[in-house]
Amino acid sequence: MAVPKRRTSKSKQKMRRGANRWRAPQLQSCNECGAKVPGHIACPSCGSYKGRQVLEVEL
Repeated sequence: MAVPKRRTSKSKQKMRRGANRWRAPQLQSCNECGAKVPGHIACPSCGSYKGRQVLEVEL
């Protein structure tokens, strides 16, 4: 069974655990209506994606 030769330092432990922290989702504003939308998703409020209409939205 493999056993580490040296103890992992506190700094290395914290750097490893810091990569798993929670981050707020990055939201972009829609070019058509200005609503906050995650990237690579059609805007649910106006139905546009990359400057063209892709969804039919009832107002």
